[in-house]
Formats: sequence, C-alpha cells, structure tokens
Amino acid sequence: MQKFITYILILCFISPSLSTLSNVGTTNGIYNVMENGAIGDGKTDDSQAFESAWSKACKGGGMSTLVIPSGKTFLVTKVNFNGPCNAKILIQFEGQIVAPPKAGWKGGVYLISIERVNGLTIDGNDQGGVDGDGSTWWDCRNCDRPGVLYFHACNDLSVNKLKITNSPKCHVSVNQCNHATFSGISIDSPATSPNTDGFDISFSTYVSIQNSNIKAGDDCIAINGGSSFINATGVSCGPGHGISVGSLGKKRQDDRVSNVYVRNCTFIGTQNGARIKTVLGGTGFAKNITYEQIILQNVRNPIFIDQAYDARVDDTSLLVSSVTYRGFTGTSSCVFAINLNCSSSGCFDILLEQNNIVSPGKQASAFCKNAHGTARDTVPNVGCLSN
Repeated sequence: MQKFITYILILCFISPSLSTLSNVGTTNGIYNVMENGAIGDGKTDDSQAFESAWSKACKGGGMSTLVIPSGKTFLVTKVNFNGPCNAKILIQFEGQIVAPPKAGWKGGVYLISIERVNGLTIDGNDQGGVDGDGSTWWDCRNCDRPGVLYFHACNDLSVNKLKITNSPKCHVSVNQCNHATFSGISIDSPATSPNTDGFDISFSTYVSIQNSNIKAGDDCIAINGGSSFINATGVSCGPGHGISVGSLGKKRQDDRVSNVYVRNCTFIGTQNGARIKTVLGGTGFAKNITYEQIILQNVRNPIFIDQAYDARVDDTSLLVSSVTYRGFTGTSSCVFAINLNCSSSGCFDILLEQNNIVSPGKQASAFCKNAHGTARDTVPNVGCLSN
C-alpha cells in the first residue's frame, strides 16, 4: 500500500511538467490588425498597424492567425510581410484593402509583398479583397507602375477566395515559389488597363491556379522563364490576352519553361486563347505544354504560337516542342483560328486533335510557318502542318 501511495505522489509531481513540455511550440496566437492600431476607415494609413501585427504573428510559435476583419476598409501605402517566421501563419483576410491614388504612392514595386514565408495560408472567405486604384495610373504609360500582390520564395503556399481589382500593373506576381495553390481567385480590371496581367509566374514550380475568374488588360496568366509544372484548371479568362507561355527571351537570353497543363478553361472575348510567345534572338525552350478541353467565345487568336513577338532581332533559337491542343470548341473572331508562326529553327511535335473552331460569317482557316507535327479530327483543316 505504501508503494502505491508513493507512485501516485510521483505521478502528481511530474504530470504538470509533462503537460508543459507537450505544449512547447504549439501555442496559437490571434493577431488582429485592429488591436495593433489599425483604424479601418479607408482614409488613415494603416500600413504600420499591419506590419506590427505581422511581426508578432511571425515571431509567435506554433500556429498564428493574422486577422484582417470584415466590415472594415484599410488604406495601406506599402506593406512588407517578410519571413522566415517561427510560426505557421494563416491570414484571415475578410476585410478590404485599398491602395492610395498615384499621387499618394510612397514608392516600391508592389503594394503588398510577402517574402520567404513557408506554409502560409491566405483565406479571403469570398469577402476579402484589394483594390489597387489603378485608374489613377493607367494613363501614364511610361510610369513605373506598381503591382498589387507579390510572393517571393514562399513554398507550400495556399491562397483562397480572394478578390483583387484595378491593379496599376500586374495583379499577382509569383516568383521563386514552389508548391503554391491559388483557388477561387477573382481578378477584375478593364480590358483597356495596360499591362495588368492577372498572374505573372516566374522561376517557380508546381504552381496551380484553380476555379478562378480573371478579367484583365493583358495576359490572364503569364508563365515566364524558369517555371515548370504549372497548372491552370477551371479558369475563366476575359477580357484579356489569354493564358500565355512567355514572352520568353525578352529579359533573359536563356529562358526555359516546361510541363504546363491548362485544362477546362474558358476564353471570352479575349485577344488570344492558348498562346506561346517568344522574342526573336532568345534562347532556351518551351516544351511539354498541353491545352485541352477549352471553350472559346469570340476569341481573336484561339491557338497561337508567335515566335516573332518582338521582331527587332532577325531570328530565335528558342525551341518550341511537344505542344498539344486538344478539345477546343467554340468561335474565333479572326479568320486564322489557328496560327502557328514558328521561327526558322521550327516548332516540333505539335499535336492538334478533336478541335472544332469556327468563325461565324467567315471561313475559318489555319496558318503555319516552320511548324511540324500532326493534326487529326480538327476544324479548321491544318493542312499547312509539316510532318
């Protein structure tokens, strides 16, 4: 009996210590920008409050939640959320952020930049959004216009149900990120807004854009050099310039893109649909690219390989190969529904199959230059494609 009592006393003594040890590194902190000095009236600059809340969340242990509450509008002039962080962070983004007009811009390439933060989740819950006040910038074509949202070196990133409107330039930039998913994103800028890409992706791998609506004045999605294993599924694009690989060779002589998969997407009144664009004089490659199950509504260039995107240089050795266009249906506003304009070095292993593209009131046709591959069960006829 004495031994049993002693055993119970020992357990009572050590249990609190074990409990304390088990909670090390598993704290959960909630950091509301309102509790860090934000006003949320859409007029007062809340940038400092955002960065203060971020600093606390980043330094916390375990899980941290940064709250941008609904029902409030926050003016920010420039915000940097930088890592690496001790905590794994969720940004509960349910309020509205607005940028200042051009006259109130305080510098910087992006309104909101998030860098070197791994395991980050941003959830807009179909409420949160950012307005870039781009209309105050768009007339100044030669200005160094900023983008709205920039992710750099953020791995295992998840961004959900967020709305981004009226960016002065690109809406979302993704650079040197691996394993990033964007789902339920709404991007909305007018067709006349210059260079307002929806997404710009560069030097990144395993990036997925899903079930999103993009209206822009430039590419809905631009997949740039150094990127591979990029997926776009269930994306509605229009207005805009399509979902493009490139332009490649413009800023770097050796640009490489591979393993791009675009599926179940819709293009509505866009300048282009599935486009690959390279600049003359560039080197590198664009290969293993598939566009399939695409719906077209009045698209000017539904299928377009353009290896003369910038014709100031004589030619290019940037190789385009292993490209598949499958299951395109709908209408083209241009007589050339299929335009394969390759460089003198040629495009190879081009496959077109099970496509039906018509030009109402016109006879749709195809144009090929130095393009090699196979076409089957495709309208219009692509008799210009070489074996």
